[in-house]
Amino acid sequence: MTIKTPSQAALLKPEDLKTYERGGGARTTPLVGPSLGCNAFITGYTSFGGGAEIAFHSHNCEESVVLMEGEAIMDIDGLEFQLKPHDVTFIPPNVSHRFRNLSKTNPMKIMWIYARTDATRTLTETGATAPVSAEHVVK
Repeated sequence: MTIKTPSQAALLKPEDLKTYERGGGARTTPLVGPSLGCNAFITGYTSFGGGAEIAFHSHNCEESVVLMEGEAIMDIDGLEFQLKPHDVTFIPPNVSHRFRNLSKTNPMKIMWIYARTDATRTLTETGATAPVSAEHVVK
């Protein structure tokens, strides 16, 4: 559910918003973006099942990720960093990285923020590029 005020500010209730399966045990819930009139950034949640990880990738813009719950590993620059809830990352454009759920059984959840509404994801292994918003469709 999204509640709009007279000034077009919004209150989102994530439990009532559409969640999209991304495959590999990851599910994404888009939050703030162009559909709310935002023209500067996009945000959302991605939840990971036990043991889930996403492929190495990069973006055409800056990204910040906040670990909301669980335990995660961020792989970047050939290094591995363990994250605990409320740790915050900053990733410059075009830097290959990924997040992994450290637990094989418990869920993990991140909040992501991209500095552009037309953010893209380029898979490191294949070079394939697609808009982040392409993940927000029913599969």
